[in-house]
Amino acid sequence: MSLFFIALLPPQDIQEYANQIKQYFAENYASRHAQKSPPHVTLQPPFKWVDNNLSVLEASLREFAKEQKSVPMTLSGFAAFPPRVIYIDVVKTPELLNLQADLMNQVEANLGIVDEVGKKRPFAPHMTVAFRDLTRQNFKAAWPEFENRQLYFEFTADKLTLLIHDGKRWNIKSEFAFVADE
Repeated sequence: MSLFFIALLPPQDIQEYANQIKQYFAENYASRHAQKSPPHVTLQPPFKWVDNNLSVLEASLREFAKEQKSVPMTLSGFAAFPPRVIYIDVVKTPELLNLQADLMNQVEANLGIVDEVGKKRPFAPHMTVAFRDLTRQNFKAAWPEFENRQLYFEFTADKLTLLIHDGKRWNIKSEFAFVADE
């Protein structure tokens, strides 16, 4: 069994910007945990899947992606889940909310992957820059610095990304293009 999650990744230039912020948190606030994955917006949180059944998982995601249109994405400023998480805020659009809901329904119906927590609270799209190892004290120090900091990016998400955990960090396993645009 391996651990996987499904996400939208921004273009390389935005990833580099987000990674610089993660590095800043590592250097100034001793928060390194966010560096264990590429910058992303989680659609389906981590789940366990049998390795020799990977082709079934990938085929299902490929079929799902074929039916999807690219999603316009807007990153605007910073927000937080106190007392431990600081993130780049992702604007909730109908397209993004629908994509996430459709994906959750698809993986539950076709693969039996259920996110119990996600069923109980609304989807809050975000791109984490500091969490887990960000102490309450460092959160209190960092948040005023980022609370009103300006950040604005627009991009189009045109594929789903499946990430796998190697025991230390998250790596891209496969990508599935949205093809309903064509």
